[in-house]
Amino acid sequence: MIDQRIKFRHLQCFLEVARQRSVVKAAGALAITQPAVSKTIRELEQTLGVKLFDRSKRGVLLTRFGEVFLRYAGASVSALRQGVDSIAQARVKGGFAITVGVLPTVAARVMPRAIQSFKADGIETTVRVVTGHNTVLLAQLRAGEVDLVVGRLAEPELMTGLAFEHLYSEHVCFVVRPGHPLLEAKTFDLKEIGNYTVLMPTEDSIIRPYVDRLLIANGVASYGDRIETVSMPFGRSYARSSDAVWIISNGVVADDLADGLLVELPVDTSETMGPVGLTSRADAPPGLAAQMLMQAVRETAKSQTGKAMKH
Repeated sequence: MIDQRIKFRHLQCFLEVARQRSVVKAAGALAITQPAVSKTIRELEQTLGVKLFDRSKRGVLLTRFGEVFLRYAGASVSALRQGVDSIAQARVKGGFAITVGVLPTVAARVMPRAIQSFKADGIETTVRVVTGHNTVLLAQLRAGEVDLVVGRLAEPELMTGLAFEHLYSEHVCFVVRPGHPLLEAKTFDLKEIGNYTVLMPTEDSIIRPYVDRLLIANGVASYGDRIETVSMPFGRSYARSSDAVWIISNGVVADDLADGLLVELPVDTSETMGPVGLTSRADAPPGLAAQMLMQAVRETAKSQTGKAMKH
């Protein structure tokens, strides 16, 4: 039996503290005071009879009880949001709303075509596309703030309570502008990138560990002037207008490579190959509209990877 003392505000505070890993940041996000957040969490812990959070130097972390409760709290809040959204949409125009978290690896190529295909089915649906770091998007997925995340498979510790469906695999690539000096060398040496500005994925990006291992394995200890970014517009513009070397997932620049706007350096990056797919909550089946969008993503990914293999 559900304890009637547990209110929506308890779940809202709990989910925000879990997402932010900070009572102070959670208070700011909820626009309430820090003592109010602390009091609400304390009330919830007293009602449940367990400790939900531990405080450490790394911030406020979930206990094992907290990890278990997170799965169900996120699902319940998500169900409530879906109910409110469905009623609001039905009152306005009889439609639905879907929020999709998208990582750079699929934002440029797969998702635009997938959403076009989905819209062609005639379902009156508002599709919200949000981007951000993988850890943030997965936290929002658990909290029910997004219905689906499309991108690379996250590290195992980030996948608790989530389900991943593999669509295809892709590698990291090193790209430069056409006519770049590195393209003129008779024999390419990866260490030569140290003579140019290198655009690197940020430390909290999924592909960064792959890139670091590849560079270390090839004896690249330093790379001169380095810029860390996961911004597609910035990376594309900077690489095309300078001699910078951009290290990025192939899916981000696939169209630019096909159009000759960027050129891939002859680097063996097979060891950076990683799975790309759909991530959803394991305990909350997607609604009808979300399932149809997922099918559009599957079909588009299959089509795009098939074209890539032919080329």
